[in-house]
Amino acid sequence: MPVTLSEAAAAHIARFIAKRGKGIGIRLGVRTSGCSGMAYKLEFADSPNPEDIEFLSHGVKVLVDPKSLPYLAGTELDYTKEGLNEGFKFNNPNVKDACGCGESFNV
Repeated sequence: MPVTLSEAAAAHIARFIAKRGKGIGIRLGVRTSGCSGMAYKLEFADSPNPEDIEFLSHGVKVLVDPKSLPYLAGTELDYTKEGLNEGFKFNNPNVKDACGCGESFNV
C-alpha cells in the first residue's frame, strides 16, 4: 500500500521546498523510541537514497526506507491548523496503540 499526502500536506511541503530553494520531496520513516515503542521520522530529502521506495502524492515525492514501509503502508500524512497550533498528523491504519502524549506508537 502506498504512503500518501493530503492535499494540505503536499501544498505545505511544496511551499517549504520552494522557500528552501532545494529538495526533491520528503522522507518518512520510523525509529525505536518513546513509551509505546516507535516514533515517526520526517525530514526533507535533497536526494534519494539507493534503497528508498518512492511514491508520488499530489505532485510531491514521498521517500520511505524499506525497513519502515511495513509500519507506514497505507499511511496518509496530513497538515492541520487548529487555532494557534499547526503541524503534520500521521493517519496510520497500522497503529494498534499510542502513548498519551502522541509521540510514539506500536503496531
